[in-house]
Amino acid sequence: MPQPPRKPASRAGKPRSESRSNDVWGDKAQRGQAAKSKAANKAKSAAKPKSADKANPAVKPKANAVAKPKASLHPRNPHQGRYDFARLIEVHPPLHDFVRANPKGDNTIDFADPAAVLCLNQALLASHYGVGLWQLPPGYLCPPIPGRADYIHHLADLLGGGAKPPEGKQVRILDVGTGASVIYPILGAHSYGWQFVASDIDPVSVSCAQTIVQSNPGLKGLVKVKQQNDPEQIFAGIIGRDQFFAATMCNPPFHASLEEALQANQRKRQNLAAAKGESVAETSPEQSKLNFGGQKAELWCPGGEIQFLSKMLKESTHFAQQVGWFTSLVSKSSNLKALEKLARQLKVKKTKVIAMGQGQKQSRLFAWRF
Repeated sequence: MPQPPRKPASRAGKPRSESRSNDVWGDKAQRGQAAKSKAANKAKSAAKPKSADKANPAVKPKANAVAKPKASLHPRNPHQGRYDFARLIEVHPPLHDFVRANPKGDNTIDFADPAAVLCLNQALLASHYGVGLWQLPPGYLCPPIPGRADYIHHLADLLGGGAKPPEGKQVRILDVGTGASVIYPILGAHSYGWQFVASDIDPVSVSCAQTIVQSNPGLKGLVKVKQQNDPEQIFAGIIGRDQFFAATMCNPPFHASLEEALQANQRKRQNLAAAKGESVAETSPEQSKLNFGGQKAELWCPGGEIQFLSKMLKESTHFAQQVGWFTSLVSKSSNLKALEKLARQLKVKKTKVIAMGQGQKQSRLFAWRF
């Protein structure tokens, strides 16, 4: 009489996964179940509609391409998501003339138009920071405010050391190369009540920054603009003998020459045009105008970013006891290795690299202390 098939021996107290080598039936069943589960999840994922990128819904990753992860703004940065143009126009009516609909039907501006970018910045500063007058000389750098605000908030975290960021005018910050826009002191004074010394080597930038400070009551008493009279110095002549700063900050010149800066501008113009489905003709250096403005001291210096920051690192050794944290933006990640090596040679006690960015643009904050 035929015998019924024997059941696999029970292993009380042990899950099947612990007896894979001796339980072929259990192993096959698990693989079959896993395959079914994987197929179901895959089908479910494929059927699920993909949402457009909230920060820029007009940009979609190419088919079969691996999209780079978008950098996120700091959680305390008020410029999250798309601009609220209705609110900005209400605060700053001249912006209305520059706002238009993109192919998706969302409001935007032409970011290749310097006048439109300037007007947007004026609206943002009025809406979020209480700045009523903010005007730049022709040809001077008009900075993107969301990215600049990120530096301020990451610096606040650095000063907080994991605790609540410090606030109040007892926190003194030195902004090296403040530019005509004096943007970092504006953002830091409003966001945290910090007191700033803002330095620059360009007399026109210094004059414009002083006008902005004097024209906005919220900045008086919190921001002092100083001329750096020696172009070979960064901290000397600005930091007094008995002064202490919680931190220094800097957005250094990125390029090594005017030609390099113009080439970078041409690429920027082409990228902006490509996003709109347009093309840009090559222009000669004489014809080219930098998209967001910028003078020599703002955009380039001999040796570029790495030489400028190496000089800053070396000079910082003379002010080691007068500054809590020295910091700077670093646009090229390839420069970090050389900077960290130099910091070790100079007996820097601690360095930190803080990743930051906006959309597809990546940057980082390099900090050191003695």
